[in-house]
Amino acid sequence: MTKAIIFDVDGTLSETEETHRQAFNRAFKHQGFPWHWDRPTYRRLLLVTGGKERIRHFAEQDDAMRLLAPDFDEFVRELHRKKTSIYTSMIADGAASLRPGIRELILEAEDNGYRLAISTTTSTANVEALLLSALGREGIAKFEVICGGDSVENKKPAPDIYLLTLEQLGLRPEDCIAIEDSRNGLLSAHRAGIPTVVTPSIYTDDQNFDEAAWVVDDLSNVGLIELIENVRKSMAATRRTA
Repeated sequence: MTKAIIFDVDGTLSETEETHRQAFNRAFKHQGFPWHWDRPTYRRLLLVTGGKERIRHFAEQDDAMRLLAPDFDEFVRELHRKKTSIYTSMIADGAASLRPGIRELILEAEDNGYRLAISTTTSTANVEALLLSALGREGIAKFEVICGGDSVENKKPAPDIYLLTLEQLGLRPEDCIAIEDSRNGLLSAHRAGIPTVVTPSIYTDDQNFDEAAWVVDDLSNVGLIELIENVRKSMAATRRTA
């Protein structure tokens, strides 16, 4: 029986990946780097999970940048700190809103006694900035568990972040439903044994979601009971064909 709904953040709660992209570019400009991530470039970079990991991956392709940064690890950390500062300011200024149906699903789940959690590769600071902006101070309190990417060593598609969330909730995988937007997120939840609903974002709509229990464009006009029932039917069909 479903007891908890676990949400990813970027691309799932909100189309924040575009805000992240803009924040990266502002950070590059502020630091005087001749980098610019356009949308096609950022779509490719999203296959690398984690902001610092994304910077590192991109910078490692630039031999000149490696030579100019004798302490490469500190260079990556400092650039990411600047980007995070810019991003949280943009979110506080209202740069991102919740995706269709998300607010309603959160409230319906809360009203009906379902536990809520977040399992994401983004930092806890970024999560709290979005929840505060989109749902107010009470928004953060709605989520019993918030596991950010700074909580585990191995990020999605590794299952670590979901396993940690399950541990903190004290629940089994089959007691939960994960909501994701990307293949990396889907694989992370799937490898943790959690049935997953995928709502593709503007940056992930070309990805493969074969392991999902249900794929839906967005959650507008999708009630909690319908979501749970679609997952239940999918899991029952999977068991019959196994």
